[in-house]
Amino acid sequence: MFTGVLLCSIGWQVDVYERSPRPLSSRGGGVVLQPDVVEAFNLSGIPHQNLGVVAKERYYLQRDGSIQAMPMLQTLTSWNLLYNSLRRHFPDEHYHQGKSLTNFQQHDEQVTAIFADGTQKTGDLLIGADGVTSTVRQLLLPTYDPMYAGYVAYRGLVDEEELDPETAAIMTERFVFYQFRNSHILQYVIPGENEALVPGKRRFNWVWYVNYDKTTELPRVLTDKNGKRREYSIAPGMMANDIEREMRSYADRVLVPPFQKLIAATKEPFVQTILDLGVPNMVFDRVALVGDAAFIPRPHTAASVSKAATNAIALSDALVEYDHDVLDALKAWELGQLVLGMQLWRRGQDLGETSQFMYGKERWEEQLNFPKII
Repeated sequence: MFTGVLLCSIGWQVDVYERSPRPLSSRGGGVVLQPDVVEAFNLSGIPHQNLGVVAKERYYLQRDGSIQAMPMLQTLTSWNLLYNSLRRHFPDEHYHQGKSLTNFQQHDEQVTAIFADGTQKTGDLLIGADGVTSTVRQLLLPTYDPMYAGYVAYRGLVDEEELDPETAAIMTERFVFYQFRNSHILQYVIPGENEALVPGKRRFNWVWYVNYDKTTELPRVLTDKNGKRREYSIAPGMMANDIEREMRSYADRVLVPPFQKLIAATKEPFVQTILDLGVPNMVFDRVALVGDAAFIPRPHTAASVSKAATNAIALSDALVEYDHDVLDALKAWELGQLVLGMQLWRRGQDLGETSQFMYGKERWEEQLNFPKII
């Protein structure tokens, strides 16, 4: 959506073709708000007074119950709030749902997108902003698929009113971490249902990174409660009962009490595999790849959403600079975005390898002597 609203803001007619037949606003969890995202909102002319919840400091919880505090102002938001804000600013008549791209053809000075329902659309530029499972990337670079990094992220959301006051006092207005051997978990407060920012109506958002062997363990984790094997993630409410029980039991064994309580209060945890992907090119004549369709930085960088915003800002700037000459603008745009994508990709790998594999590939199984949460 960043690319769509920004190109509209410089005078382009943009059509967005979304493969999902259902609204996307109910998807996703928390997002660390970066300056490039705010800049994209400003350049697009999207009104925004408050895009998230402010955390005033970081807490690093220790096994002995002590806390290391570090002052750090950060704004935390939700995927829903960002997406909904962008979507409301994009014209409905140019937003098409349930449109699955199957191919495209470049000819003369245009490119034609071909969809599964038999329809076609011709324009001056085709942008593949279709994420991790990008069809555009698969058509252009069929050998470049996301690679499993060796661990997953368990995630969950808890309404403020559903967490006990003692734990909520630790978690509120703070970015909270607990790091232990080959794993770490974090949480921060994000907007609640209907983008609520009022204290008491927001949500605690947590992410827990856990190692799983690709061959012997991951297939079970990615099999949902209906027995269907999913490619990269299990949605809220769809996690297999035995996997959820194992996750909760593991939390009781290895996490400190505040995070045990947070997970115990979570009604519908979900899971996402951590992936690596980097492409050698982002421009193919009149076709371009942006966002996670091109590079997937691991979430430790907190940069996936901001990278998409940066790609879009740079593209709109290049089109204006080159008087909307698509080929010249794309040529000028590509190098900087490749460098950015590669830097974030490598940075994410470094952070992930340090946090998850410093002591080998296995999960840490030492049971801590904490009272059981009931």
